[in-house]
Amino acid sequence: MKMLGLIGGMSWDSTAVYYRLINQFIRERMGGLHSAKLLLHSFDFQEIADLQAASNWPAATDKMIKAACILKSGGAEGLVICTNTMHKMAGEIEQAAQIPVLHIVDATAKEIKKQRLGTVGLLGTCFTMEQPFYRGRLEANHGLKVLVPDREDRQEVHRVIFEELCRGIVHPASKKRFQAVIGKLLSRGAEGVILGCTEIGMLVNSPDVSAPVFDTTLIHAQDATDFALAADVHV
Repeated sequence: MKMLGLIGGMSWDSTAVYYRLINQFIRERMGGLHSAKLLLHSFDFQEIADLQAASNWPAATDKMIKAACILKSGGAEGLVICTNTMHKMAGEIEQAAQIPVLHIVDATAKEIKKQRLGTVGLLGTCFTMEQPFYRGRLEANHGLKVLVPDREDRQEVHRVIFEELCRGIVHPASKKRFQAVIGKLLSRGAEGVILGCTEIGMLVNSPDVSAPVFDTTLIHAQDATDFALAADVHV
């Protein structure tokens, strides 16, 4: 089993879900008392959120690279960035650490293609929905058409993520709001929806939507498990 390095704390609520899911999948696949070999670097999210809000991506990238190198020095053989937004600097992290970054977009696109979908809606932070690092990778690398909410809905989704979900708060009213936003995306032609923020699954998921839902936290944890066991179990 390979050692995984988790870059988490953004927020810790979703990082805890990663920890649980990866260990759960390892136990299901290997049986007995097996659990995952994991190292975790957990950020103080306020520091990262402040850099995001200030668009100080170089400083954020530097912090992420340092975390990755610490994990590599501890024995990590692959890196799992436990957040969608900070995949913005995945390439720089992989180049600096010289070990694979298991990219959340690639894992998600693989699951979308399994269902033979061509057009998907994307929910996430404004950074994820508006900047090209995420949508561009889905479109250029995987041939998918990506729809995002209108400006007002993007701002509301972003607000709920930072003011509620990242603080562990789940409001029924926000769930209804997200369902309405998803409904608009489906009416525009989306065949499924990507929950492109690792906290969104706390609020809405497959039972709440009348179309395929791609929970990136779940998908990424499964991909990490596949990587960890690739040398030992046929996957």
